[in-house]
Amino acid sequence: MKTLTASGRLAALLLASCASVPAAAQASAEERAAVTEAQMTDAERTQLTLGYMSMEVAGVHPPEGALPGAGIVPGVPRLNVPPLWETDASLGVVWVGGARGNGGTQLPSGTAQGATWNPELIEAGGRMIGSEAHAKGYNVLLAGGINLMREARNGRTFEYIGEDPLLSGVLGGAAVRGIQSNHIISTVKHFAINPQETGRHYMNVEIDEASLRESDLLAFEIAIEQGNPGSVMCAYNRINGPLSCDSHFLLTDVLRDDWGYQGFVMSDWGAVEGLDFALAGLDQQSGAQLDEGLFMDVPLREAAQSDPRYRTRLGEMARRVLWAIYANNLDTNLPEMTAVDSAANSEVALQVAQEGIVLLRNQAGSLPLSSAVNSIAVIGGNADTGTMVGGGSSRVFSDEGPAAMVPMLRGGEARFANFMDPAFNRSVPLDAIRDAAPDARVSYRDGRYLSEAALAASQADVAIVFVNQFQTEGLDVPDLSLPQGQDALVAAVATANPNTIVVIQSGGPVTMPWLDDVAAVVEAWYPGARGGEAIADVLFGAVNPSGHLPITFPASEAQLPRPELPGARTVTPSFLGRGEPGATLDADYAIEGSDVGYRWFARQGLTPLFPFGHGLSYTTFSHDGLQLRNRRGEVTASFAIANTGDREGADVAQLYLTRVNGETRQRLVGFARRDLQPGESAQVSVTVDPRLLAEWENDGWQIASGDYTFALGASATDLGPEQTIRINGFRLDSSGARER
Repeated sequence: MKTLTASGRLAALLLASCASVPAAAQASAEERAAVTEAQMTDAERTQLTLGYMSMEVAGVHPPEGALPGAGIVPGVPRLNVPPLWETDASLGVVWVGGARGNGGTQLPSGTAQGATWNPELIEAGGRMIGSEAHAKGYNVLLAGGINLMREARNGRTFEYIGEDPLLSGVLGGAAVRGIQSNHIISTVKHFAINPQETGRHYMNVEIDEASLRESDLLAFEIAIEQGNPGSVMCAYNRINGPLSCDSHFLLTDVLRDDWGYQGFVMSDWGAVEGLDFALAGLDQQSGAQLDEGLFMDVPLREAAQSDPRYRTRLGEMARRVLWAIYANNLDTNLPEMTAVDSAANSEVALQVAQEGIVLLRNQAGSLPLSSAVNSIAVIGGNADTGTMVGGGSSRVFSDEGPAAMVPMLRGGEARFANFMDPAFNRSVPLDAIRDAAPDARVSYRDGRYLSEAALAASQADVAIVFVNQFQTEGLDVPDLSLPQGQDALVAAVATANPNTIVVIQSGGPVTMPWLDDVAAVVEAWYPGARGGEAIADVLFGAVNPSGHLPITFPASEAQLPRPELPGARTVTPSFLGRGEPGATLDADYAIEGSDVGYRWFARQGLTPLFPFGHGLSYTTFSHDGLQLRNRRGEVTASFAIANTGDREGADVAQLYLTRVNGETRQRLVGFARRDLQPGESAQVSVTVDPRLLAEWENDGWQIASGDYTFALGASATDLGPEQTIRINGFRLDSSGARER
């Protein structure tokens, strides 16, 4: 095994510091990659195709000189090619069990980011976590979670943006732009469909190409177009047979040939089973010690000596990695350990949390609470400790580490407790509530005893119940109920006090059998480094809630395409395990096809608990004057958003395709978020991507001739008057270009 020594790292740093930047800047990244690769030996080429895990976990010993993190790819000092120091994840520089000696600023969960519907803010969040990664010695951030929420019980829903390809693609691309502005390579992951954690290493997703192109692939396509990530990370699971990292269809036919992607494909950690993955289009084996062999090392070099296919691929693989390095100027901007402005960065996390919180229900104006309220009972959810943090490789904490961890793990998985046990950060909602209502009598009960909680609620003007749904990588939730008797807790408190407010910290949707009995419901997600303050800001009106759901909340599991989670009865949860030899798990995603989330509900005529796009405010808004213009198939919509209430607020107007030639086909085709003063209005114009109107047919996008009906509204089900325009049919090729 090759290792990066301390002297090797120093050499890389010295070489980079004296590099001739002006001469290099005159050449494109592609040209520079070709020049450098031509000077390499085969041993140097393969160095770029093999990444080593850089943490002591699962019996792995990292190479000398590696930083505590996800991985390391040794560089080529004599050619000024820097090492790649890799760290997870989408929500900040991960904690890695405290091994680094410092923490990072924790952004709210991916679903919270999706709920902002604010690309500019998400790009700012990307800039923030990218700057922290660079200041902690890393130049690759394993971020950019783009997968759609096809499975509502997926343990990694909290890492992803939502269920819609446009929203996920636009916000995901914005995050990547922000990260890479720091001379950091960002990934997008997990290419291209990663629907659940149960049996993730061998689950086979069955779906037709048209459905995949119109949903999950389109989300990645938009994110790649808008973010230009240096790398794409392939997934663990199979898709129509081959493993994702061994899928010629995904990695070559789609990514390279159709989309013209220039960066490199890295595997997920422990996802490679053979050398022939390189022929499918894999460019880099990551966390290679977790696999059964270092396939992209000596075996690749030896194959390149005797097989022209591997000879060609070895050069391509190296050039892809070099392109990403040069496109993001990693060679002239090596990371160095510098101080981080934690206070300024936490303000970014606070704003994301504030804009991502969704007010789901607010009966009779129960919220915002008055600072003059006399007594408040805060109950449950570890609200006296901190706010919830999702589990797995995306876990981020501040320098001090978690405020608390709750033992949960089973048997042999206990070695991953630091990754997977429920945990809470140090932003305490109870403290923030007391600060917001300094004259109120604020009591706290942990909710273990229903009688005690109900008594406390009955003696207060207001009861605020915190409830938690914990999600983690490696483990799906079995259903959408609140675990550990929390539904019964809410019911008992609501019976004792009709002025009960429920604050949900969840990674994804939950059911609410008590909904009609409570005054208000706030979805806070996993709200990040300043989550406690953000929750209090919304509860007491210091911030007017503006979040809108990026996912559908079903009324029950019976409304899902698969009411029972595939593999729930047969698969033993495992963080890294590939299961028993020959283990199989097939999941039929042709049931919903491209109609993911709200599209499925529209097609089936189902009424969800809360629809995609839903979100209430402390003011009111109107959407008026929708006008559609069609110029040779390019549809532009203009409309006005107005604040018709008495306080400042932000709204998200959403434009949907609702029918084509009279048949239901619901698609989000545009959105606009605007901050408005009372009485203020804004004129908005959005251009519709024709792929959102099309169906995939015969290796291209077909926009059929006919009548296309649109509606503007506040959610997928709260829509205004429909308008119909006529479009003459045309085609886009597989790259999205219009055919002549």
